[in-house]
Amino acid sequence: MREVFGSRFDVPHGYLNTPSIGIPPEAAADAVAAAVTRWRTGAASPPDFDEAVAASRQGFADLIGVPADRIAIGASVSQLLAVVAAGLPRDAKVLTAAGEFTSVTFPFAARGLTVTEVPLDRLPEAVAEHDLVAVSAVQSSDGAVADLGAVRAAAEAAGVPVALDVTQAAGWLPLALDWADWVVAAGYKWLLSPRGSAWLAVHPRALEHGKPVHAGWYAGENPWDALYGLPLRLAAGARRFDLSPVWLAQIGAAAALPYLAALDREAVHRHCVGLAARLRTGLGLPARNSPIVSFDADPDRLAGAGIRASARAGKVRVGCHLYNTQSDIDRLLAAVG
Repeated sequence: MREVFGSRFDVPHGYLNTPSIGIPPEAAADAVAAAVTRWRTGAASPPDFDEAVAASRQGFADLIGVPADRIAIGASVSQLLAVVAAGLPRDAKVLTAAGEFTSVTFPFAARGLTVTEVPLDRLPEAVAEHDLVAVSAVQSSDGAVADLGAVRAAAEAAGVPVALDVTQAAGWLPLALDWADWVVAAGYKWLLSPRGSAWLAVHPRALEHGKPVHAGWYAGENPWDALYGLPLRLAAGARRFDLSPVWLAQIGAAAALPYLAALDREAVHRHCVGLAARLRTGLGLPARNSPIVSFDADPDRLAGAGIRASARAGKVRVGCHLYNTQSDIDRLLAAVG
């Protein structure tokens, strides 16, 4: 058990796989376990989970710097971005980064829209030719960080809306994204929440441009009064895009997100990027402002040395989060040799 940043984590030595699965703080894991006990003993009731949904909604809002009334809940990035894709005209042109995570691009491509890939560093110069920019703030494959300032400037100059995926950014990178039209994230990586929790921030100017393609009772203005019968009576704000909550996932997120939002995010950033910087130096890689490191190595050799990592885009990918220590970097460098 490691005690860091005011919490305890049951994380094993050599665990550097946060870009795939984050390790929950003890309080989040305990909350889920308690919820499972209530479920298995018949003590749970559907309204019991409303408080957790509200807490996770507020936590995500705080992490990205927007009001909580802009936040819709969902289960995955692709499901929430389908809301955005459905609202675009059939001849819309979407701009994204080359090699972008497919949960960002597939919702648009599956609808038959034109999706153009350009190198991440050339994204701002291509904005004006498109109807939407859809890109990850931090790339999943190698941790490359988008120049969000340049993307914002280009988008505002051209009047082009922006959809950002912050799944690999929120939780370690300080964010202020009240300017973006759409901001989406899944909770099970850097946000240390169970899989099945995701959020979508909707700017007021974008509210009427999305389509509630997954609308159900929880998207009603008052969900408990929207259980039966027509007419359609969706919430006036971003909650019209809510998916019926994945209860246990929201229980864990209700503990994890407020915890992360209350931390000194600059300190978390320094810690995560500092560990990755030491690893990059040890591996002879160029500096980068990211806790994700992608490099050539034998995955089996690393696994044999007790390193938990992932293989992505032909390389080994690791990530340093708030529960990682210098000992994890020492172990990895020794394993690489």
